[in-house]
Amino acid sequence: MEFRTAGVIGAGAWGTALAQVTGWAGLDTLLHAREAEVVDSIRDHRVNEAFLPGITLDAHVKVTGDLADLAGCDLILAVPPAQYMRATLEALAPFHRSGVPVVLCAKGIERGSLKLMTEVLAETLPDAPAAVLSGPSFAGEVARGLPSAVTLACADEALGQRLMVALSAPAFRPYLATDLIGAEVGGAIKNVLAIACGISEGRGLGRSAHAALITRGFAEMTRLGVAMGGRPETVAGLCGLGDLVLTCSSPQSRNMSLGLALGEGQTVDQALAGKRSVAEGYESAPAVRELAKRMGVEMPISEAVAALLNGETTVDAMIGNLLSRPLKVERH
Repeated sequence: MEFRTAGVIGAGAWGTALAQVTGWAGLDTLLHAREAEVVDSIRDHRVNEAFLPGITLDAHVKVTGDLADLAGCDLILAVPPAQYMRATLEALAPFHRSGVPVVLCAKGIERGSLKLMTEVLAETLPDAPAAVLSGPSFAGEVARGLPSAVTLACADEALGQRLMVALSAPAFRPYLATDLIGAEVGGAIKNVLAIACGISEGRGLGRSAHAALITRGFAEMTRLGVAMGGRPETVAGLCGLGDLVLTCSSPQSRNMSLGLALGEGQTVDQALAGKRSVAEGYESAPAVRELAKRMGVEMPISEAVAALLNGETTVDAMIGNLLSRPLKVERH
């Protein structure tokens, strides 16, 4: 199958940016939005004023509020928040043609089931070949055509090669991998760790502490990824370490900005109030903690973030507990 048309489900900032990419790649793109205001804004002005203001979308991009309109697409990019992925794919099921690939672009672990997005896809659309797109990429930068590189993971390497070509745009460069687990774990865990880095920044703990959190957080990410069957080299790539460095280094990250607010003294409710976009780390942190416990993997930073978000500890107690942990040999 040659990819000529793409359906992008989820018209938040990242979904809109990916629709821009597929448009630049020459695919006739249909962006699905739940919000009528978003449909009207893109249809009338070529701009998603609610989630990605100020950026005019490529002429190849059209918008719809009806999932049935995606039935003829050769390729689907699923970009809802991770906790809504199951419901989104279930809603797509009546309109999905067997064999049409679904590229999963949400970064998270499903609460309750503790499943990765590929597992959710296998349960909801078993006839859909799966791929995962993940990496260091801020939506606004991607949509403006600034250079970025991501991991595209697909177990079927031949299909992955075709997807990589189809999704490549002048400033958007996918790198192929076959390790879906490693790609997914990297994307999910980095959001939780970014909250920790934001807390450190908000408390004024300095750049040394920031670097230590990234490094030891990467060790946590690697341990869990390998325990779940992923490969360490995948986690060390764009979808793991690359995304971790970006997300932990700028308040453009919703997750880091949440941590920043907590570090400055806001409550969780105050930090989340009025936000239209989802901080995936907030949603995934409880699942990460539970999954680490189930797998027998030590993840003190991620566990501390989950405890803070659940009201079990304070910022100062969290910092004190991490600093008072027993000294040990540095290893992954």
